[in-house]
Amino acid sequence: LYFSAQEGMLFFYDIKDLQYEMKICADILQPISSLIVSPDYTTLLVVTDQGTVYTYKPAHSGEAVKLLDACSSCFLGADFLTPGDEYCVSVTISGEVQVWFLEDGTCLSKLNLDIEVQVN
Repeated sequence: LYFSAQEGMLFFYDIKDLQYEMKICADILQPISSLIVSPDYTTLLVVTDQGTVYTYKPAHSGEAVKLLDACSSCFLGADFLTPGDEYCVSVTISGEVQVWFLEDGTCLSKLNLDIEVQVN
């Protein structure tokens, strides 16, 4: 079970039978707004309140890697494109939809919706 705390810490609860252990996985240093699990459960997308998107691969037990950084408009949300977990899609508050290659953070495609996007 992965969860985040208000101060930007990513935690993992390792639950076995009636026993559990809490581990700190990464310190993002920004409040986390959402965690998205890849379809094959190998990668987490970590989206912050400031609009930065990180990837975290639990099997590698490393740090979260910054994938996308908010530029002129904050990322409102991100998710994996299925099938697989090689690409993700993001949307900004200004209405720009982007497709990203997760391996190196390359932006592959952009579409401007010409409207402001809101979360309901």
